[in-house]
Amino acid sequence: MKVTFAFSASPAPPLLKAKQDADAKGFIFFATHDEIVAGAKKEGKVRVSSGLETSNFKPWINAFKQRYPFITDVHVEEIVGTEAHQRFVLEIKSGQARGWDVIHVDIDFYPEYVPYLMKHDILRMAKQGALKIDPRMIHPLDRNIIAPTSVLSTVSYNRALIADDKVPSRWEDFLKPEFKGKKFALLLRPSWLASLVPAWGLERMLDFARKIPAQQPIWLSGGGGRANTGVAAGEYPIYLGSNYSGVKRAMMRRDPTMNLRYKVPEPTPLRALQDGIGIFHTADHPYAALLWLEFIASPEGQEIIDKYEPLKASVFTANSALSQEVQGKELSVVDWHHFAKFQEYTEKIIEAFGFPKATK
Repeated sequence: MKVTFAFSASPAPPLLKAKQDADAKGFIFFATHDEIVAGAKKEGKVRVSSGLETSNFKPWINAFKQRYPFITDVHVEEIVGTEAHQRFVLEIKSGQARGWDVIHVDIDFYPEYVPYLMKHDILRMAKQGALKIDPRMIHPLDRNIIAPTSVLSTVSYNRALIADDKVPSRWEDFLKPEFKGKKFALLLRPSWLASLVPAWGLERMLDFARKIPAQQPIWLSGGGGRANTGVAAGEYPIYLGSNYSGVKRAMMRRDPTMNLRYKVPEPTPLRALQDGIGIFHTADHPYAALLWLEFIASPEGQEIIDKYEPLKASVFTANSALSQEVQGKELSVVDWHHFAKFQEYTEKIIEAFGFPKATK
């Protein structure tokens, strides 16, 4: 997963050709990192909307300013939750969203953001060395969106209620008779199920989803944090689809009993590309925004995510927690192709469930 980048002090012939190719396709391309830095020096500020937690913001800002002391004004604001993203999309379409340079591109509404992003050829700039970003984090077709985090789906469980060796290591085993009758909980909108499409295909995943209601599970609304707290408290023995970062955080901070544990069933649902970010089409500080994207994807920016999010840095980052956790696993990887279809998958899952009501 290691990527080597080469930098050039002046545009070499391949870079000039890259710029010409980008221009011909309507993309903005900068041949050198120095050119981007020079533009950012004139701007001196950047405004960022982020889907990550606020605990990341101060460390990010301090490290970014230390790297680029000429960018003295850095503002990062959190946007969280489906309703907030729906509202933001409406503001974008109506022209009311102003003042942003970098915006968070939510996976559930990805297609609606695409027309409102500046057409920087970030992918080509990364491949040519003008930006130090792992190309795998960048959308291969749209070329102007990066996804600097990853999410691994697991099963959290209470070992006082179920023995470690009784927790299935394959998803299909949760359909066995011994797991019928409120033996496990899951969210009404389970992203982990949508993440099985790459390994199983859509129809097999939907067939699995249709069989789940017959197991009489505990249907949950809300978020995974509350679900893991319920498992730790002994409200239910198993929670299907817990995010790795969420259960690890709960184990570290919210489980005085020490009974909360996790297992990673296979195929392992891995949303390799999460928390997309791009440069807003009305950005006042696009050069500084490019440096921000590069910084978030850098080893330093990724280290902060692993520490403060926590444990959500990209699987493409060497030595990230997730890159270590998935070693040797049979993976179901949500790549950029599936990223764009994720909302479609989740809508079909809800239909396959038969619209059950939350019991918790």
